[in-house]
Amino acid sequence: MCGIAGMVGGAPARPTLEAMLGALEHRGPDDRGVHLGDDVALGMTRLAIIDLVTGRQPMSSDDGATTIVYNGEVYNFRALREALQSRGHRFHTQSDTEVILRAWEAEGQRCVERLRGMFAFAIWDARRRVLFLARDRLGKKPLYYWHDGGSFVFASEIKALLCHPGPGRAVDWTAWHHYLAYGYTPASRSAFAGIHKVPPGHTATLASGLFTTRRYWSLPAAPAAAPRLELPELAERIRHEIREAVRLRLESDVPLGAFLSGGIDSSVVVASMREVTSGRIATFSIGFGAAAASYDELPFARQVAARFGTEHHEDVLEPKAAELAPQIVRGFDEPFADSSAIPTLAVAAATARHVKVALSGIGGDETFAGYPRYLGVRAS
Repeated sequence: MCGIAGMVGGAPARPTLEAMLGALEHRGPDDRGVHLGDDVALGMTRLAIIDLVTGRQPMSSDDGATTIVYNGEVYNFRALREALQSRGHRFHTQSDTEVILRAWEAEGQRCVERLRGMFAFAIWDARRRVLFLARDRLGKKPLYYWHDGGSFVFASEIKALLCHPGPGRAVDWTAWHHYLAYGYTPASRSAFAGIHKVPPGHTATLASGLFTTRRYWSLPAAPAAAPRLELPELAERIRHEIREAVRLRLESDVPLGAFLSGGIDSSVVVASMREVTSGRIATFSIGFGAAAASYDELPFARQVAARFGTEHHEDVLEPKAAELAPQIVRGFDEPFADSSAIPTLAVAAATARHVKVALSGIGGDETFAGYPRYLGVRAS
């Protein structure tokens, strides 16, 4: 997890950018970089995962005309690198950041369609005076912005935008109504009036003061005449896709592990990790003591860890939600009605003492309709 920030127009000032990066330092404590141009300022706080030595940002093209700041991981960057090298592009680092930069040089805005991963990035093209922003297909990496015509400011988190004198703190009441309905603020709005998100699966371009967005990906619809597959074939296809997704996410130059609750989702991730690697796997579980024995999954997590031979770590905690609330609120920046943030914060804090990167099973219930509220869909 890294943090990116920047501004175009309105006499960008380094002290303002430094303040924004200070607000993002928790996302990337390993390094900090700044790029200043005539009317642009870009910055990045880095959590170093791939190419620890030469992968510093902001990263510029050989002629210095194009500069990128980037948060995320591109899982197919090695294959893309080989394809670009075959077309004559030269590389100076082993980082996925440079792959995005070279892909932009080769294909322009359409480069994002070839990226397989989770990402939010900004590219400044000084020759054309264009700022290009992109966000991954499902919006795993955040990207907020504020625009008043003369100044444009973007950042990974709202708190960084509020370090700039332009954005205000007025409530977006339409977004508030969305939050009350959905438990979060969807699409392009935020809880703050005037502060927006680049939507998932979109790119955005700022040129000559005009800001436009483009959808580059939508969830494909099921074919109308899709063949009916038997359960064994469906199960094997799903297993293959999960295994491949896990394999791609094991690309790292630092130790990594996995959250293991003992539930189906995280157990499947750990099992898939063992299928694609014979090396060390560190797993991390949280229990909540006798008072919460009814939903303590530590016994199940131990069984999974033993089955797949992981280096297992456990912490039994009794977190007080009221004490954790300020930290959670600061992390989210805007209202978010998911109580699982409390145990997630606890297991992340425990895991960070051992590894820098951890896989999790978060999202499995949404993908496979695992929540009780989906029972109505099955009955319809």
